[in-house]
Amino acid sequence: MRNPFQNDALGKFILRLTVGTLILLHGVFKMLNPGSLEFISKQLAGFNLPAVLAYGVYVGEVIAPLMIILGIFSRLGGLLVFGNMIFALVLAHRSQLFSLTSNGGWALELQGFYLFSGLAILFLGSGKMAIRPD
Repeated sequence: MRNPFQNDALGKFILRLTVGTLILLHGVFKMLNPGSLEFISKQLAGFNLPAVLAYGVYVGEVIAPLMIILGIFSRLGGLLVFGNMIFALVLAHRSQLFSLTSNGGWALELQGFYLFSGLAILFLGSGKMAIRPD
């Protein structure tokens, strides 16, 4: 008899919806608050990188999550989220990399969640419940 709780397609779908929706909210916030882009531009300038790279946040936090949610080139979407989080960790959170909160959790739990979830989606793909299953 088949285990009703063993459903890889449903598990991948839930992962895609969770990661995609949660990171998309960050992207929508940045679209509605242009000051966020200025902050990213300043962070990039600190590394002698061109300010135009700040627009990459829209790729990593709007386009990639939509790809993941819909299941259109989800692996590429996962890679873009992973890359976006590498930039976020280096530019804005490097001082917290080895920090814990007062409750003992990693100070970068949310960023770590997005980083490794993007990586998981890269390796897992979209599954069967997608516009373009892989």
